[in-house]
Amino acid sequence: MLAACFSRSVTAVTSHFLSAPTQKHHLCLCREEDDDESMGQQANLNSAPLLFLLSLCWAQREGPTCDRCDLRFSCDCSRCGFVRVPVVTDRAVSLDLSFNNITSVAKDDLRGHTHLKALLLHGNGLAEIHASAMDSLKNLEDLDLSDNQLTFLNRQWFSELGSLRRLNLLNNPYSCVGSMPVFERLLGLRWLGFGGPALVEIKRGVLWGVTQLEELVVHANNLTRYESGALAYVWPLGHVTLSLRGPFLTNAALASAVLADVTYPETPIVLVDLHLLGSEAVQPLREAAKRRVRHMTFRNIFVTDKAIVDLLEVLDGVPVSTLSMDGVTLSGVGRWEKANWTDQRSIDRFFLRDTMVLEVYKFVSFLQLGFLLQYPRMVSVINARAFVIPCATTGLFMNLQYLDLSDNLLTDLTLTETLCDGNGTLKDLRVLNISGNTLKSLSTLSRLVAKLHKLTHLDISRTHYSFMPQSCSWPSTLWHLNISGAKLTTVTPCLPTTLQVLDLSNNDLQGFTMALPTLRELHLSGNKFLKLPVGSLFPSLQTLTIQSNTLNMFSRSDLQSYRRLQNLQAGHNKFVCSCDFVPFIQSSIKGDEGVHLTDEEEGYVCDAPLYLQGQAVGHVHLSVVVCHRVLFVLLCCGVVLFVGILVSVLLWRLHAFWYLGMMRAWLRAKRSSRQRRLRDEAGSEALLSFDAFVSYSERDAGWVESFLVPELEESGETDDDSPPLTLCLHKRDFLPGRWIADNIMSAIERSRRTVFVLSESFVQSEWCRYELDFSHFWLFDGNTSGQPAILILLEPLPKDNIPKRFCKLRKLMCSTTYLEWPQDDERRGEFWRSLRSVLRGRGQDD
Repeated sequence: MLAACFSRSVTAVTSHFLSAPTQKHHLCLCREEDDDESMGQQANLNSAPLLFLLSLCWAQREGPTCDRCDLRFSCDCSRCGFVRVPVVTDRAVSLDLSFNNITSVAKDDLRGHTHLKALLLHGNGLAEIHASAMDSLKNLEDLDLSDNQLTFLNRQWFSELGSLRRLNLLNNPYSCVGSMPVFERLLGLRWLGFGGPALVEIKRGVLWGVTQLEELVVHANNLTRYESGALAYVWPLGHVTLSLRGPFLTNAALASAVLADVTYPETPIVLVDLHLLGSEAVQPLREAAKRRVRHMTFRNIFVTDKAIVDLLEVLDGVPVSTLSMDGVTLSGVGRWEKANWTDQRSIDRFFLRDTMVLEVYKFVSFLQLGFLLQYPRMVSVINARAFVIPCATTGLFMNLQYLDLSDNLLTDLTLTETLCDGNGTLKDLRVLNISGNTLKSLSTLSRLVAKLHKLTHLDISRTHYSFMPQSCSWPSTLWHLNISGAKLTTVTPCLPTTLQVLDLSNNDLQGFTMALPTLRELHLSGNKFLKLPVGSLFPSLQTLTIQSNTLNMFSRSDLQSYRRLQNLQAGHNKFVCSCDFVPFIQSSIKGDEGVHLTDEEEGYVCDAPLYLQGQAVGHVHLSVVVCHRVLFVLLCCGVVLFVGILVSVLLWRLHAFWYLGMMRAWLRAKRSSRQRRLRDEAGSEALLSFDAFVSYSERDAGWVESFLVPELEESGETDDDSPPLTLCLHKRDFLPGRWIADNIMSAIERSRRTVFVLSESFVQSEWCRYELDFSHFWLFDGNTSGQPAILILLEPLPKDNIPKRFCKLRKLMCSTTYLEWPQDDERRGEFWRSLRSVLRGRGQDD
């Protein structure tokens, strides 16, 4: 696209460059004194077109975008105010650009859309299309260019659209078609519509090349010239719609020529926008009568009763089986006598809809139409403002099997007159449609149709029935009943048990408890059901529709009560997406269940829980936490317990608990030390009650009590006649009932030194280890008392036997001299002298 833009823009800019130097030279001659300034301006002038070119190409490459595409790549970009074709995904299959302001389609606007099958551009004011704009749309099947401003049709637009099936060119201001074979490449075209208010001429080449056309729509109300045979190229046509109001009024010969080319016995013909005011306006229909047309429809016509008589005369003996009038304005008083002699026995269906009688109060009667009404088997009088059909007129329908009186003004009273008070006048009637009338009494209706012994279908939808009596009388042949769109709140045994199809949609029902053993289809959409009806009530049910109710959920067990259910439509309900419901719906959508969900998957949307609200059930993925909460909690508890045990073991192995305890003891010792220092600084004397705190094993108590205590506390034999030493022993000096850590900390604080009597028993003793644990931080912190512990080895003790967590103790034994108890009596005197010296503060370096 950028390259194409560049090539187009270069041509436009080149002319500007060719003329620019000459103009600049002229300016230079006029103002030679501004040469320097002029050169700068010329440089700016030369670069400006290039910048303009780049900006133009960038704008064309970017353009507006539209991302309103669904999962099927159907893009709805209508009514968005676009002034040019927006950029959409090249995977788009359908693109709706209708009702924007797109006035032109450039060469590259549609390039790359090779998957596009439908392109809708109607209602844009489109006036220009590049000749090759649609060359890349080789798979396009539906093209709508109607309601635009195309003043001509270019054959090159359609040259590459070999797959096109439907082409709509209606209501554009071109005045002539057929001067060249515009559609000759569209060999597969099935539907073609062209024409509009501006079309005045149709030439012979209009349909050349179109060989498989099934439906042709031509709007030519202002046609003035027509080449005979122009529309006869395709034979036979499947369906023809013509708007020829002007020719019917002013040029009967032209209208006859057109009808002659498109009318065939089996081709339904629809004539639109006619004014049939007299016999002259009806004359073109003689061409259709000559060709024994069988299906004729008039749509949006203004007709007089005299013109209807003339029409019946034209159709005299013609095998017309279907005569339809849709959108009729009737003028006159209903004088049909002149047509009594005509033969209309071939008319099998008469269809009348959206009819208005201008002077209904002057209307005489329909009784004079007995020659016509006695033949049809199907009669439809829809939205004709009919409030009653006299019983005498009803009796004229001798062969009637289908009667549609929907959307009229019938009441219970006038319906009683229309059906002759239920005397069974319409003995062959099989289908009766009286929907959309102001009927209120269901018991009255059942009485009126009870004697219609061939009635099988009854449509009483969109009425005012709000109450259902307990019992009603129905024909035994009735098997299809439609009471949708009423105001029923309950269902009673009034319903006939012979029903096979029952439609109760759009009422106010909350439950259904009546058994219908032969019912095959049940339609309950638009009610207030909270759950599915019990399936055992409908043993033959095959189809159930219950959309747009207040269902929360249903499960496989709910559907298993329906023995023969095959099709289910339950979308657009307030579903609670539980762990049972979501997998069931997802498997049903895939067809894995016995029941098929025949409505759209998008209709199954979660309404609860809140975090899933608005999500399609088919795309929901519930976690294990939601669906197996108890199992998840148990699993989590097990994992937490396992991890807790694992962490506890790991902490025990790493002595973390010991470190925590020691940290607490250390902090406490720190606090005590600070308090003691504060007391010292205030001038108070330190409270020291002992010379040493002795820590020893219970197994070494004999040595302590027999040797250490007598030697230090009781012996007076000292070198300097010093007084005996005072020792703190846990057996005699610890306060009972006090926390062990407090006793240890107090003893350490109140003692000048601490003596550890080390032995194998000491290392293995829990008590000694406990003392050592709680004093470790305080004893071996260099910032406490400044006096290290005194170690006495009663026996050789390998360093590996000391716990590894006492790293400072191990280090101290490796770097500090300790006292070793001599086994030789001769050396013990020296041992005691060294110990006393250390305890009294002398010989500390030893």
